[in-house]
Amino acid sequence: MPEQSNDYRVVVFGAGGVGKSSLVLRFVKGTFRDTYIPTIEDTYRQVISCDKSICTLQITDTTGSHQFPAMQRLSISKGHAFILVYSITSKQSLEELGPIYKLIVQIKGSVEDIPVMLVGNKCDETQREVDTREAQAVAQEWKCAFMETSAKMNYNVKELFQELLTLETRRNMSLNIDGKRSSKQKRTDRVKGKCVLM
Repeated sequence: MPEQSNDYRVVVFGAGGVGKSSLVLRFVKGTFRDTYIPTIEDTYRQVISCDKSICTLQITDTTGSHQFPAMQRLSISKGHAFILVYSITSKQSLEELGPIYKLIVQIKGSVEDIPVMLVGNKCDETQREVDTREAQAVAQEWKCAFMETSAKMNYNVKELFQELLTLETRRNMSLNIDGKRSSKQKRTDRVKGKCVLM
């Protein structure tokens, strides 16, 4: 399928087993699987509203392994927005996002105008290793948004993608393609412009 110019590309990064694929599949297909199947790279598409028109939200679910640095760099250079996922049950999974965040800054030059979400998945689990305040501090340091989710319980999954689109200031986007917007979106309509691809 040829790449469409009105695609909005979201890239999902994180260590193996943190639930990247589970979050994406829960959002796109409404499903959840208990078994862990490692991902090399998958792309999913969802139609969304963009500047009173429709465009395609293209979600790239990346590998949790560090074996493919060239693919990682390519995903970053083509990405418009980034979701950095860790598991609240693994402090190491949060620490592993540091180099990925630095690579995004290095390739993009700055993340000031780029939507980035730090996401603590598996918040339904009881064996917490990462305190919410600790992750919020990391998000503040990285100047990105923060949210905890549970793909298993379908908690904050749609909200995560909606919030990511709300952070985009260069276009006016929404998951609702029927024209209905939340009050938060209406307020920001005035500062958002037309779709511009870099």
